[in-house]
Amino acid sequence: MTKIAMTTPLVEMDGDEMTRILWKMIKDELILPFVDLKTEYYDLGLPYRDETNDQVTIDSANATKKYGVAVKCATITPNAARVEEYHLKEMWKSPNGTIRAILDGTVFRAPILVKGIEPNVKSWKKPITIARHAYGDVYKSSEMKIPAAGKVELVYTNEAGEEVRELVHTFDGPGIVQGMHNTEKSISSFARSCFNYALDTKQDLWFATKDTISKKYDHTFKDIFQEIYDKEYADKFKDAGIEYFYTLIDDAVARVIKSEGGYIWACKNYDGDVMSDMVATAFGSLAMMTSVLVSPEGVYEYEAAHGTVQRHYYKYLKGEKTSSNPIATIFAWSGALRKRGELDHNPALMEYADKLEQASIDTVESGIMTGDLARITTLPDVKVESSEGFIKAIAARLTDLMENTK
Repeated sequence: MTKIAMTTPLVEMDGDEMTRILWKMIKDELILPFVDLKTEYYDLGLPYRDETNDQVTIDSANATKKYGVAVKCATITPNAARVEEYHLKEMWKSPNGTIRAILDGTVFRAPILVKGIEPNVKSWKKPITIARHAYGDVYKSSEMKIPAAGKVELVYTNEAGEEVRELVHTFDGPGIVQGMHNTEKSISSFARSCFNYALDTKQDLWFATKDTISKKYDHTFKDIFQEIYDKEYADKFKDAGIEYFYTLIDDAVARVIKSEGGYIWACKNYDGDVMSDMVATAFGSLAMMTSVLVSPEGVYEYEAAHGTVQRHYYKYLKGEKTSSNPIATIFAWSGALRKRGELDHNPALMEYADKLEQASIDTVESGIMTGDLARITTLPDVKVESSEGFIKAIAARLTDLMENTK
């Protein structure tokens, strides 16, 4: 079989633990036999991030801006235990957070639907895509423990040295305080990424905050979205036959539960973090969730929505068989390769990506799956495979699909 040629490389960001093992299996079994793969490789595994003082993460993000498309393996964000386990120089920041800040992107996550994995919400018939703002709020907050009675204020000092003060709270005893921020530039980028993605995917766009309570912070998000929509996107949405509307976050939750799905739900950073996990779990599993970071300039970084599967990795190191689900990582590769093919006008690469996803879904629907799906499937007499066995089963189906292309 002649391998599919690529003209422009992908940025490849390798990762940690069990997902790093799956990463190699996927490349060896599902990609390299079919594609003359071109990547610019960056090792974002924790040991090399530590060795380079995390410069490799910054370099990978800048390379993504250069080439336009990246695919990323799951990575560890170290806590104190990880610092000790890996003998790190310091507690490095989240690689995802660093990359998102450099790309100024929005994270779009959507479930992968397969027969036999039924949503817990009976009305859901179509995927719900969560668009998560990827900058600021609680993730960039400053916190303080208040030891005793006293006054806490927000203080803004302009470049001329003039101050504006806002009382936060007058404490009559110990307490806690947190200061959050965002920027109009980042909120505008978030809005444009959401509007562009809605147009690309021909889906309605919802945006939800709590502006009735947060009359300055959340209301600014609402106002910026509406202003950009009215000036730049209203006519485009009308021509595409799709809708944008704003609603309160609590009303959005009620609407989502009663809906059939099939739309994009844009959320602030924390809301998107929580709601994407809720949607993923209700549809089946975090391992059955696509995730793509999209910048307002049209740069794409595809990844799995889940973590590094630490527990399975420790079993793997002991020589035990594991049944980690690789589908989200497979779909990260297929999404990146499809986008690379789209940008390079390479239909063969786009078709291959479609067939890779089809082979993965067909394998599950045939009753061959990993343990996480076997526990929730409605299919009878399923066969639980190891990670390697499952990937090989997909490879066999993919080979058949590719050989019967023409």
